[in-house]
Amino acid sequence: MSNRILLVEDDQSFGAVLKDYLSINNFEVTLAVDGEQGLKEFTENEFDICIFDVMMPKKDGFSLAEDVKKIDKNTPIIFLTARNMREDILKGYQLGADDYITKPFDTELLLYKIKAILQRSSTLENEEQEQFKISNIFFDSMLRQLRVGDNEYKLSPKENELLKLLCIHRNDFMPRDLALRKIWKKENYFTARSMDVYIAKLRKLLKDDEGLEIINVHGEGFRLLVKN
Repeated sequence: MSNRILLVEDDQSFGAVLKDYLSINNFEVTLAVDGEQGLKEFTENEFDICIFDVMMPKKDGFSLAEDVKKIDKNTPIIFLTARNMREDILKGYQLGADDYITKPFDTELLLYKIKAILQRSSTLENEEQEQFKISNIFFDSMLRQLRVGDNEYKLSPKENELLKLLCIHRNDFMPRDLALRKIWKKENYFTARSMDVYIAKLRKLLKDDEGLEIINVHGEGFRLLVKN
């Protein structure tokens, strides 16, 4: 069954194009053209995720998000906006936004972000998994042991946690900020560079398995691609 998206966007041309793009990528999309119509759709139907433009007539995206969270605080929300003001971004996150994207943006990146947000609930369920058999590797995160073909490695704690996240998100998007929050407990220039170093180390460990590849996703995260 397709995931259901409530898209609220007052620019009807842009909204229609974005709806078509998401529909082509197997989402069931309801498009509303203002905040009041968006709230009506939300109260009358069920959605897996909401995408709200911020600047809209009748009811802006922030007010709409407040109303939605009163009805269901667990519904994920992505804000779209042409404004890149720090105050607006902070307000969006304070209202419980899962992401805040400034126009113009790469629609493929939006697609990855939607999938990553939707996967978080299933990720929480999978976090208890300790052993992974993917392609030609066997990884035991409890023991911090990685076997690639005939080679065995003892991973450092951060290598271990990072590889576990990649395995959980295999063939999908793993956001940089998710890894930084869970493993480094903070997001800044130095922790981001540190994570890049560990990604490079994991690439070296996995290089003998031609069926796996860690790829960058638009500088926003990583993907453990399983080729076979």
